[in-house]
Amino acid sequence: MSNLPDFEGIALFAKVAETRSFAGAARALGVSVATVSRGVARLEERLGARLLNRTSRQLALTELGRTIAESAGIVFRQAEEIEGAVREMSAQPRGVVRFAVPMSFGLRWVAPILPDFLRAYPEVVIDLHLSDATVDLVGDGFDAALRIAILPDSSLVARRICPVARYIVASPEYLKRTGRPEHPQDLHGRPCLGYAYRARNDVWRFRNAAGDEAIHVPVGPLRATNADALIPTVLAGLAIAELPEFAAGEYLRSGQLETVLREWTLDEGGLYFVTPSARSRPSKVDALANFLVERLAQPNWFQPARTAAPAAPARSPA
Repeated sequence: MSNLPDFEGIALFAKVAETRSFAGAARALGVSVATVSRGVARLEERLGARLLNRTSRQLALTELGRTIAESAGIVFRQAEEIEGAVREMSAQPRGVVRFAVPMSFGLRWVAPILPDFLRAYPEVVIDLHLSDATVDLVGDGFDAALRIAILPDSSLVARRICPVARYIVASPEYLKRTGRPEHPQDLHGRPCLGYAYRARNDVWRFRNAAGDEAIHVPVGPLRATNADALIPTVLAGLAIAELPEFAAGEYLRSGQLETVLREWTLDEGGLYFVTPSARSRPSKVDALANFLVERLAQPNWFQPARTAAPAAPARSPA
């Protein structure tokens, strides 16, 4: 016999005791009379005693049945209250959302707009985890995450918010001193900064309008787990770096950095709102997803269009 209490049997018995009728209990619970009868009989067998005296015309509680009927009713009502509270919580955004966001993106673009979300949903608490390391949503207990990657657009677990381009950049001082690279091969022998948390190996993959492809493995004096940590070295004119559009945009607009290899593009990624599952997703998570889509679908980090190269096929990160 299982050590797990027969909650269904207790609930069925509680409703029979309340209505003094198998048929009445069945109607109240939306099940068949046979289901009620089997459930009560199973509970009696488990307890080793009769709870009800049955005749063709009437139903009466035994002494033991009267003893436990009140407690069974309390258990039943508590279960109803729990289910009601959960349904209400699912319908109205409230509770804690454990939310993982890349460090640089979170500080620049998520944290500044969170006050608007918190004002709109005062019963939601955001537990914001900022890290460029890819988290295990299920294993680490996160409700949702933002991912900046090359992912297939899927409505099941990933909702694409907007594209995110990546640029190869250098300072005007560096380019004046060393010359401007025109082909990915021109990067060989030049100091190029690396990003340690790339989903695949840290390789720059290029494509031009003619469909030509080239790769370059960055080698340089600095490798970091955060894109912002690379920027001072690039601004100082010491190296070339690959930066996401949301980090490079302000420096490109101000002229502090310039794009290089303008006839070549890197594979374009996207910003995705990712959840462990799209099924029965709490309203607090849906509210956050919809808010971020509304605020970030047309971000102001976009740069003027450059000569475009054919898009590479989408591929999932390792």
